[in-house]
Amino acid sequence: MRDPATGQNRFVVVPAAYVFLLREVPGGIGSEVLLQLRQGTGYMDDHWAAAAAGHVERGETAEDAAHREALEEIGVSELALAFATAMQRTARDLPIDERVDFFFTARSWRGEPRIVEGAKCADLRWFPLAELPDPVVPHERFVLEGLRRGDLAPLTHFGF
Repeated sequence: MRDPATGQNRFVVVPAAYVFLLREVPGGIGSEVLLQLRQGTGYMDDHWAAAAAGHVERGETAEDAAHREALEEIGVSELALAFATAMQRTARDLPIDERVDFFFTARSWRGEPRIVEGAKCADLRWFPLAELPDPVVPHERFVLEGLRRGDLAPLTHFGF
C-alpha cells in the first residue's frame, strides 16, 4: 500500500483471531486443549494448531471473527471467550507478513466440536497442555506454553 504523503510503500498488517478450547482433566491433572491437524491449506500443513482460527474480516471485531471461525471450523457456538494475548508477529524477510493475532480461550461453548472443513483439517484431538504434540505451529506453541505456565503476557511478540 502506497503512502500518499511520502509515496513510499507501507506494509499491510493482517489481523487474525485464534480460539483455544480448554477443558479440565478429571483428577486435577490439568487442562487439555483441542487442536486440529492442518492439511491442504498451504500454510503449516501437517502441524497441529488452534482448533479454530482465521483472518479478521473487514468490519469485524476480533471476537466476532473468533465466534465465526469456531462455528465454521468446528461447529461450536456460544463460546465464553476469554482474551489471552495479542501477538505482534513478523517473518522479517517477508515484508507482507506483518501480523497482529488475537488469541482467546474458551472453557464453555454450545455443541460438540467436530471437523467441519475436512479438506483443511486431517484430525481434531484433545492434548494435555503439558504434553503438546509435535509439531505445533511455532507462534501458537509459544502461546500454549505461556498458558500452561500461567505467565502469558497480554501483549506478546514473535519473530523479532
